[in-house]
Amino acid sequence: MVRNDKYEDRRPQTSLVLVGLMGVGKSTIGRRLAARLGLPFVDADDEIERAAGMSIQEIFDTFGEAQFRDGERRVIARLIDGTPKVIATGGGAFVNEDTRRLILDKAVAIWLDANIDILVERVSRRDGRPLLRNRNAREVLTQLADERRPFYSQAPIRVMSSDSPHDATIDKIMKAIGQ
Repeated sequence: MVRNDKYEDRRPQTSLVLVGLMGVGKSTIGRRLAARLGLPFVDADDEIERAAGMSIQEIFDTFGEAQFRDGERRVIARLIDGTPKVIATGGGAFVNEDTRRLILDKAVAIWLDANIDILVERVSRRDGRPLLRNRNAREVLTQLADERRPFYSQAPIRVMSSDSPHDATIDKIMKAIGQ
């Protein structure tokens, strides 16, 4: 049987890993991007919670951020191996040198970026973000953006997320990955 090139499978041959600050939409965009590409979607934070049997907040409180980041790296390594998928990471995952190297070597990193006003509005909709606990969201996000920009900028693809519909951001990603 000869395959018609018109119907060639154009799904990415490697995993796409979404990185960026909390509130930028990695999980929401990731789910929709995966559906459009016909790939599975995995939220690394959900997988970390499942593996640890506790919430991200509980992991931070019990073991601290360093232990959390080590577990996060191991989970992301497992997720990248195997069939291509879209993976949403936690905001600090790409800051960790080992995790960043792993992602850059074995997947395509896509930095979802947004201005601080959009991020503040989005994070205010949901509790349970350990780094915002009892703190001013705008101050924390501004500081994190400044600290993490040099790391996020190592991703080969950067897409700005705005307050427009998510499909607009997904269209930008599709164009950036040649789909």
